[in-house]
Amino acid sequence: MSVFPQLSMKPEVREHLSNVYTRKEMVSEHDKDEVFEALLSCLSHPPLFTCLRASTHLHPLQEIQHRLEQHLAQQKIAPAVYNYPQLPDVLLLPVHGPRHVELLTSEVIVGAQCGNAVLRGAHVFTPGILSTPKYMKVGDMVSVFSDVEGKCTRGAKEFKGKKVFLGNGISEVDRSELFCSDGPVKGVAIRMTEPLYQSPSFDGVLTDEVFLQNLPSVVVGHVLGPRPGERILDMCAAPGGKTTHIASLMGNQGTVVALDKIRSKMEKIIQNAKMLKLDCIKAYCCNSINAVSSDPAQEYNLLIATLCIFVDGPPYPEESFDRILLDAPCSGLGQRPNMTYSWSLKEVCSYQPLQRKLLTTAVRLLKRGGVLVYSTCTVTLAENEEQVSWALKTFPCLTLEPQVPHLGSEGMQGAGLSCDQRRLLQRFRPELAWRGARFAHPPESLLQNANTDTIGFFIAKFIKNGKKCTQD
Repeated sequence: MSVFPQLSMKPEVREHLSNVYTRKEMVSEHDKDEVFEALLSCLSHPPLFTCLRASTHLHPLQEIQHRLEQHLAQQKIAPAVYNYPQLPDVLLLPVHGPRHVELLTSEVIVGAQCGNAVLRGAHVFTPGILSTPKYMKVGDMVSVFSDVEGKCTRGAKEFKGKKVFLGNGISEVDRSELFCSDGPVKGVAIRMTEPLYQSPSFDGVLTDEVFLQNLPSVVVGHVLGPRPGERILDMCAAPGGKTTHIASLMGNQGTVVALDKIRSKMEKIIQNAKMLKLDCIKAYCCNSINAVSSDPAQEYNLLIATLCIFVDGPPYPEESFDRILLDAPCSGLGQRPNMTYSWSLKEVCSYQPLQRKLLTTAVRLLKRGGVLVYSTCTVTLAENEEQVSWALKTFPCLTLEPQVPHLGSEGMQGAGLSCDQRRLLQRFRPELAWRGARFAHPPESLLQNANTDTIGFFIAKFIKNGKKCTQD
């Protein structure tokens, strides 16, 4: 059921994406337009479930579930909390919506990013507000709208542009506090009381027991298969959700090296690791393309690595890691909800060469017999299946491996991969669930859609064998 406009994007980006989803080998002539239209519609709406990763390295899942249910009951929120059989550290909460909510006369306009967060259960924080009524006071009831085109001027008293209704809330600040010369106050500005899509807010809730994370992102950690005592590299780690999951799956035994080139993001990883009591994580500010050493004294460096001694941070000798996760920077076209995508086609296409540089570094850093998992949160062929095809041709030492668990669809056609190779890939395609009767299922069968009505996501798993691993 579509209540929001389709994801809007520049015409050349739409055409680029349409060419992938409407080619003859992808779908039948009858279905091709329907699949692409379903994709654009589902991306502007939130997924069917809120996914929480439980800190099972600290507490049993049942205890965490019980405390979560108690917290929700105290907040007078009573959504069902489901276990997910295929993932032993996941709890799922259904997102209820779209609900019938009456419009109010007072309107608050928020930025698109803030609006997306509201649709996932967040309240409105002060930095997200662009426009309020002239005399808005604490306690006023207001309707909240998202400025999906980014045209509202900060501080405006009204806005006549394109906007999307998100629900109603109560103001916790005066307008004068939001748009003063000293900058806005911090904290919640509008507490959402009647959201269009109802999902609990988890800000500050059971912080060392549950971690908000999209379902496919949790699947990645399990596919990587970390084991206690191993040395594992997370190449593009911020904000640390997958990093902390890897460390948790290892039982906090071994070493997880987390790299990211932005220092403030690395600080967030360290903060999350401390919050979740994971001291096996070592975080460094580093562009992962440069994470492999070019020092000619490789034999000495490799000996140091073999002895599990990291004298400093990166760069590291070749073949230093048992497993590597490359959750690559990407065009982000699988993120939900998102009503406007402002990037140009040039920006979208700029990620493929960057991802190949990162893959090259990953292969060099991976031990023989080691596992490399490549993932993105985008839906393009160029950043997913085409990258797998390129990696297999460029590095003879890489072979695709089966993924456990395999909850998504197989890989898409069009990149020169065989049918057997595509079956080893995992692509989460929310448009397939959206084409079906998304809201026609009775409550007891909603869980069947948990692994389809997600963000758009892609996973490939490689193993590095004993063949010579040089580029052609």
